[in-house]
Amino acid sequence: MNSTDLVKSISFRQTEIINWILRLHAPDHKIDCDPTYSKGLFYRNTGIEEPAYKFDLEPQFDDVIKCDCRNLPVDDESFSCIIFDPPFLATKGKSLNADKGNVINKRFTVYPTEDELHRMYAESLKEFYRVLKSGGILIFKCQDKVSSGKQYMSHCFVMNEAVKTGFYPKDLFILLSKNRIVADWQIRNQKHARKYHCYFWVFEKIKGNSLPTIYANHWNYNK
Repeated sequence: MNSTDLVKSISFRQTEIINWILRLHAPDHKIDCDPTYSKGLFYRNTGIEEPAYKFDLEPQFDDVIKCDCRNLPVDDESFSCIIFDPPFLATKGKSLNADKGNVINKRFTVYPTEDELHRMYAESLKEFYRVLKSGGILIFKCQDKVSSGKQYMSHCFVMNEAVKTGFYPKDLFILLSKNRIVADWQIRNQKHARKYHCYFWVFEKIKGNSLPTIYANHWNYNK
């Protein structure tokens, strides 16, 4: 082996990061469940094996089951590895309906408020904890952003909620972007650095009371 075989924490290629995670952390080196399958871009022409269980709130394919990721129609401890790519935007702005509005909001699913968006994250984490086997892995893709002039460090919120739920934050990968969609108004009104990265958290469902002390003490974790 040489340095090219080393799993790194950062890449410009999403497929490379997912393959690294599966190689390093997934019990069977594959994904069992994708609760926000959408168009299946994680798997299309990437070499990553399609999961056996595919769900989405608005399925676009016949083999994808319609359901909310917070209420999966499976038994407890069904999966060894879940990948989750939820919405990351929230706004009530005029750009949602304007003909020449924010193209970013038009491209992605948008929640009406940040509170509702982050509540969905927290509720989803609890459901994934239920359906994951002990020692199972959750791959959670998330992104920080600026909304209505305020900075939201969503990856911090996700880690905090995951730990409170009982997950161990086992690893963190950063996906870099060479280009981003930028609207004119974002340049005129810029108050924070434009985000050219997103995150892939790797959370492990901990067995029993084995959450590392630094996390257990911080959150008064007691299961």
